[in-house]
Amino acid sequence: MSKQRIVRSLAIAALILGLLSPPPASAEEPDEIAGMAIGVAAGNMWFVPIKAISVVMGATAGAVSFVFSGGNAELTQQIWRDTTEGPYLITPEVARKAIGERPELKKQ
Repeated sequence: MSKQRIVRSLAIAALILGLLSPPPASAEEPDEIAGMAIGVAAGNMWFVPIKAISVVMGATAGAVSFVFSGGNAELTQQIWRDTTEGPYLITPEVARKAIGERPELKKQ
């Protein structure tokens, strides 16, 4: 059997298997997607400005702590790390992690 014929046979087999396999199941309903989008957008209207204020205040507090602690860089870095770590936006993944697993919403 020639190499070209083997490649052609494999391509046809892959096409047939692709056409016969069921489409991937969607885990989310359109209503759930729309609700998530609205919730994330509304949450970010509050979260982004508050996070920005937190970062600015944390950077300032870290600098002030360096001065008042006599040059304790470890304390300053800890304050900066705590206030500047993400997330900076609420994403669907962050929202799902925050509410946890909801078994009552799973389809039977």
